[in-house]
Amino acid sequence: MNDTHVPTAAKGGRIQAYLERLRLSSERRERLLRDALAAADPWSQVHTELSGGSMPAGSPPLPAWQSLPERLQQIWPEDSRRLNEQLQRVVQTDNHGNVRLHTMPPLRRAFMRPRPWATNPFSRLWRNNISGRGRMESRLEDDVKPDSPDPIGRWRWAGLVRRLVLLGFVLGQTYIAVYLMTAVLPYHGSHWLEMCILVLYAILFAWVGSGFWTALMGFWVLLWGKDQYSINGSTPPDVTIGDDTKTAILVPIFNEDVARVFAGIRATYDSIARTGKLKHFEFFVLSDTIDSDTRVAELQAWLTMCREVNGFDHIHYRRRLHRIRRKSGNVADWCRRWGSSFNYMVVLDADSVMSGNCLVRLTQLMEANPSAGIIQTAPWAAGRETMYARIQQFATRVYGPLFTAGLHFWQLGESHYWGHNAILRVAPFMRHCALAKLPGTGAMSGEILSHDFVEAALMRRAGWSVWIAYDLPGSWEEMPPTLLDELKRDRRWCQGNLMNFRLFLSQGLHPAHRAVFMTGVMAYLSAPLWFLFLVLSTALLAVNVLSEPVYFTQSYQMFPNWPEWHPEWAARLFGATATLLWLPKLLSAILIIAKPSLWRGFGGPVRLFFSVFFESIFSAALAPIRMLFHAKFVTLGLLGVEISWKSPPRDDAETHWGDALRQHWGGSVLGLIWAAGVYWLQPEFLLWLLPVVGSLILAVPLSVLSSRVRPGRALREARMFLIPEESMPPRELRWMRLALRRGRRLKAGFVEAVVDPVLNALVAADSIPRLRRSADELKWREELVETAVIEGPDQLSERQRNTLLSDPVSLTRVHQRVWASAAAHAGWTLPPA
Repeated sequence: MNDTHVPTAAKGGRIQAYLERLRLSSERRERLLRDALAAADPWSQVHTELSGGSMPAGSPPLPAWQSLPERLQQIWPEDSRRLNEQLQRVVQTDNHGNVRLHTMPPLRRAFMRPRPWATNPFSRLWRNNISGRGRMESRLEDDVKPDSPDPIGRWRWAGLVRRLVLLGFVLGQTYIAVYLMTAVLPYHGSHWLEMCILVLYAILFAWVGSGFWTALMGFWVLLWGKDQYSINGSTPPDVTIGDDTKTAILVPIFNEDVARVFAGIRATYDSIARTGKLKHFEFFVLSDTIDSDTRVAELQAWLTMCREVNGFDHIHYRRRLHRIRRKSGNVADWCRRWGSSFNYMVVLDADSVMSGNCLVRLTQLMEANPSAGIIQTAPWAAGRETMYARIQQFATRVYGPLFTAGLHFWQLGESHYWGHNAILRVAPFMRHCALAKLPGTGAMSGEILSHDFVEAALMRRAGWSVWIAYDLPGSWEEMPPTLLDELKRDRRWCQGNLMNFRLFLSQGLHPAHRAVFMTGVMAYLSAPLWFLFLVLSTALLAVNVLSEPVYFTQSYQMFPNWPEWHPEWAARLFGATATLLWLPKLLSAILIIAKPSLWRGFGGPVRLFFSVFFESIFSAALAPIRMLFHAKFVTLGLLGVEISWKSPPRDDAETHWGDALRQHWGGSVLGLIWAAGVYWLQPEFLLWLLPVVGSLILAVPLSVLSSRVRPGRALREARMFLIPEESMPPRELRWMRLALRRGRRLKAGFVEAVVDPVLNALVAADSIPRLRRSADELKWREELVETAVIEGPDQLSERQRNTLLSDPVSLTRVHQRVWASAAAHAGWTLPPA
């Protein structure tokens, strides 16, 4: 050890500080310090005496490597040393005599192979009937043949009839609306601009109408109190869970807020334990994290939680070395290694919290319905404090139940899967839901981004039903804290839905899930269609103002077409459209007020109505801003511009004025020019366009002010936009906040992984020591160690930090040298030498 230049007194101070970081008796600590100062090589003496003087054959020739087993055992408190069985399960010795940390159960490998997409019906027709490859095609069709116990289901015909009724409602009201719109236009649809406007209006009105009828049916179901096909309502409450039934709870994460992730897991774990059904559940934290500080904090948080709840048998942690196919690849990787040991899996997001009763009930529903492949809960939004997030939480909590119940009414067992807070049957998921890459090149090909809709479609194609348990409480998530954060998320979702539409003609998909792909696209395509509708309307105004009227639009026309304008008809049509948009909100409030047990949680009926009113104004003000961004997202997606896929923020981050100006300045300029042009053409028409252009002009202050925490808290104190999770928080959310406060106090990162003796041993034992390396590789790693010691952690790139964290030998060498050398950089925060 190269520390001969360190004075003896400094050595003693460093060694004493090192030993104080270990949970040792005072007698042993004093003996170690005394023996070290008397030895020629103090640090070698410390590590040798900690290890008991033994080193397995083939181990790296490092004194600090000798002490790794003893330092690793420090993760157990003194009063728990008697729990040798638990210690032996987690800390084991591999075939080379090296100590390893076992954070996952034993492997049980299984097969999960993605199949190529058959998206071209003409190509399938050619292979079946023309090219003579029918026998090969028949083998390919075996992959999509239903294999569930009940692939048809008694609900199937009811769902078909309901969807035909919905289609009739939407087409009927759209026909009437287009007829009235034709009467409103000056040339009654004979001008080419008016024809384009009518086509766009028909598409947009049908889209709005489908949402209206969905909410209306949801209102009827919730008012009536039940749907005979509800998977939760039709299943007895006392279904027995088999003794050998196992449900895995998967939490895929990537560079997340570690304290928030494990606080949610802790609350969910404690809630399950409270039900007495913990033996049926195991948690798997599946990390794709690449940030060096975060990955260390994850391992430390996992260890802390397992020690606190004695949960090493029920809580597991794994970090993948290679991040392949993002979240869907992470889940598929778990399925191949451990999935065959479990009947079901529940997928959670990093911000998810679920109650034990909800998870137990989901397992019961799976047990009672053997043909169910996926059961999706309806998560409630809670936990944010910015003004924007609190209004969005209120909206989803008040209006969300109507739309979710309505979706279930139309879809039944061919419903949505939203990728989290849902339970899945593992065996059919592994057989049918492996995702192949989309063929081709560019942004619309490659890995599937929005995997959840696709997995639901593949599950249903194989005959397994997909349900929404709209009436099952105990499922929560968090909203984006600001408008800009929501738009960043929408950029990813837009790209994913555009890619999914390439699968619209895939072989064997059910019409309901083809419709799901269509609605996923329309959720974003409606924005550029609305924008184009407004542009064409402005162009029609310019034509009418700046050009002479055209009275004869056809050859040999006997009578002229007199331009007509009926503002009272336009007002009525506008009122009808507004009714479709706002009546569901009013019905939601009426539904809550009808049940006193509900409206108390929303601040009372008066505040509830005022909150609905102001939320409607707020959402109307943001709608044009979202329209402009979504139109941009669709355009960029179709042009093949790729996006980066990052984790959303998990805290109440506020928007700065500079950030808002950079994002919204283009829309504000467009709004000003548009308003000025319309005012120049016809000042009266500006009143109709003012809600759109005014919103675009005020986008910057709207984005900034709504992101503030202070007005959000002030509105909560005034009991405005209140939700039951704020006024009467359930125990799971209270437990989560308590665990979050405790988790914030834990400090663990790359520097601590190098310096702290116990954490260094923990991180080193989590990786596999590679002792056979080339001479060039060994030389490069030795230079990296020297750079880290001398220049400090701030001079290391993320790649270099992760290299050290993944190489236990190099990490131990850095740990040894920063303590022993006086030349160690001050960034390692050691006592002075």
